[in-house]
Amino acid sequence: MQTRQLGKSGLEVSALGFGCMGLSYAYGVPMERGDAVKLIQAAFERGVNFFDSAEAYGPFVNEEVLGEAVAPFRDQVVLATKFGFANGIPTSGLDSRPENIRDVAEAALKRMKTDRIDLFYQHRVDPNVPIEDVAGTVKDLIKEGKVKHFGMSEAGADAIRRAHAVQPLAALQSEYSLWWRDPEQGILQLLEELGIGFVPFSPLGKGFLTGTIDENTQFTDNDWRNKVPRFDPDARKANRALVEVLAPIAAGKGVTPAQIALAWLLAQQPWIVPIPGTTKLHRLEENNAAADVVLSAGDLRDIESAVSGVKVTGDRYAAQFMKMVNR
Repeated sequence: MQTRQLGKSGLEVSALGFGCMGLSYAYGVPMERGDAVKLIQAAFERGVNFFDSAEAYGPFVNEEVLGEAVAPFRDQVVLATKFGFANGIPTSGLDSRPENIRDVAEAALKRMKTDRIDLFYQHRVDPNVPIEDVAGTVKDLIKEGKVKHFGMSEAGADAIRRAHAVQPLAALQSEYSLWWRDPEQGILQLLEELGIGFVPFSPLGKGFLTGTIDENTQFTDNDWRNKVPRFDPDARKANRALVEVLAPIAAGKGVTPAQIALAWLLAQQPWIVPIPGTTKLHRLEENNAAADVVLSAGDLRDIESAVSGVKVTGDRYAAQFMKMVNR
């Protein structure tokens, strides 16, 4: 797989990373640990060297699985994890106090069985802690060699500028896909100005852009999409229009809608690195193959024309979590 550099940071990663969250959190029954380890190793064998985790995924177990999986080739991969939720639990609120950042870093190093975190993100901006204090704490961790690069997730423009002035950001991680294009309203332009890479999570719309989900799909009781307004049955029925307009474009190029969605993201900027996640080997291979899909200027115009007529229905988070984004 080709590689990309995240902004001006010098951090080089595979063009597609691997989002580990779904292995142990959010999407129903977690994978068996051994199977999750094997899937991460299969991703590496197929050219992926950028793996994304967080203490909140589980909580804690996701980092343990990732550390076990990459142990045989630790020096050949880039490990990203995150701090910022109280006790590592999103529903418990935010906590980016400097002492908590340090505690999370130490715990993550132990769980991942490593001596450094390659990319350490603030999971969500904490309005109770000055962002300068957050960036300064990560800067100190970088000086100590425990962290290599600093990142933020779902942050707004002012917070990004202020943090970057204290400790340059390697990457911003936020949701971005053909069904959530809000970063185009100023954030992408800011990242280009400052030389910050962009790591879109949920690049396949939490699975929706694969075309395998409709209004009749039944999620397991512990699947968080049950609480996401965009996944209400009526919203899913309306949002199928987005997949339907992409289907003939994908068919015309001999690829899947998911591959079109990922290739579209890759075509937006050379410093964008999506991190699709999956629990299935054949989906991993499908996703990775998207890195080889070349979209011409005409293809991109066709996609833009097709999706511009579709209005996506429903918020992407429940109300309590919508309050935590774009701060």
